[in-house]
Amino acid sequence: MSSSIRKAINSDALTRLAQAIAVAVSATLAGCSSHVPQTEATHTPNIAARAKQKPIWLTEKPTPQVPQDVWERMRQGFQLQDSLGVNPRIEQQRLWFASNPSFLENAGERGSLYIHYIVERLEERNMPLELALLPVIESAYNPMAYSRANAVGLWQFIPSTGRYFNLRQTRFYDGRRDITASTTAAMDYLTRLHDMFNGDWLLALAAYNAGEGTVSRAIERNEKLGLPTDYWNLPLPAETRAYVPKLLALSQVVLAPEAYGVNLNPIANEPYFQVVEINQRMDLSKVAAVANIDEDELFQLNPAFKQRTTIDGPQHLLVPTSKAQLLTTSLSTMRPDELISKKSLKPVFDGADSSKIASLKRAYRVKRGDNLGTIAKANKVDIKDLQRWNKLTGKNLKVGQTLVMQDTTKRNSGRVNTVVASNSKAASKKQQTRYKVKQGDSLYMVAKRFNVEMQHLKRWNPRVGQALKPGQMLTVSSPR
Repeated sequence: MSSSIRKAINSDALTRLAQAIAVAVSATLAGCSSHVPQTEATHTPNIAARAKQKPIWLTEKPTPQVPQDVWERMRQGFQLQDSLGVNPRIEQQRLWFASNPSFLENAGERGSLYIHYIVERLEERNMPLELALLPVIESAYNPMAYSRANAVGLWQFIPSTGRYFNLRQTRFYDGRRDITASTTAAMDYLTRLHDMFNGDWLLALAAYNAGEGTVSRAIERNEKLGLPTDYWNLPLPAETRAYVPKLLALSQVVLAPEAYGVNLNPIANEPYFQVVEINQRMDLSKVAAVANIDEDELFQLNPAFKQRTTIDGPQHLLVPTSKAQLLTTSLSTMRPDELISKKSLKPVFDGADSSKIASLKRAYRVKRGDNLGTIAKANKVDIKDLQRWNKLTGKNLKVGQTLVMQDTTKRNSGRVNTVVASNSKAASKKQQTRYKVKQGDSLYMVAKRFNVEMQHLKRWNPRVGQALKPGQMLTVSSPR
């Protein structure tokens, strides 16, 4: 048999073998329930069997992860970024934010007390979370901000608009500064404008800045001229023409802060403050002492009380969440007069027997930088005794306050001044930094930024009052 004939036979045999294997494999696969049926008639039972199966992945939805950072939560709720395209007016504003990163960083630091609350209220109304950045544009998140147009607060309400939305304004209380009340009013106003302009958020924002009348007249003008009536084509005042692009540009920076050289410190996605009900007049300084809250921080949460006293305002206070339970418990056990400051020293001696007062060997006037620990140590007395003798419920002291002690000897009569002097020497060994006050800064925010105590910051800058002015220079000491 020639080699060519053998090759042909072998080729035929291999072909038949391959065909046989293919048939066997097809038959095996046909019996598998996961195989897609080739004919409806032969595989109808298998189709019915598969129809009864309910794979888990078709019925269960993955649980979305809750963001740990409010910034991330905010990004997930942005609604105004679609269909913006390339817009030179937005790009111009975005360039400004990228060139001034400290503006957003500082506003975010101030807003860390309020942003979570505002984001939650916006989500409840299904409003764009870009609106949580509106106070950055309006007030740099400074509740004490005041404009030339007499606009006040985080949301910058003028008096008439504030009264229209039930923000009462008296000598002692200004609802435009009230964190919760002004936020509700701002969202009510924005919702009304949104409905007025047929669901157009850009027109609503323009009206929030310039007034609905200004925007309505601009729309009527363009309609008469046959021109587009969207925000981008309206003849609006220069400030309003920049207002909406500024918010949109700011939102884009928040979407990718690293790309623009902005460092946004994380803000915990949890409530910063809690509402505590009250039923009597209180001085914020006393409340702060009772609950061990920094007085300036408490005022930042309750800036509507213009005299730092709960007169003419709502019957509640906003306090840091971590202090709410302590304050509630303390209020239930205190007398009303213990929560009202008096100029005289009578509260220190209230209820004490006059004969005991006369027999006291020593009285000490609190100086800047003093605390109960240093005073007690210098006079060789116990802190608890010092609190009991002076009816102190906490450890906070006021400069100028007089403390009485029942166990003082000549040996330690000059020790307090020695302690103060030694503290001064220790302070001189610390490295001093000069800080230039920025718009919206407060003593509390500066102290927080440098991680120092408020009382120390005040002691280092004795000529500086509670209200800081942009451009002021502060001295800040830190360990070498």
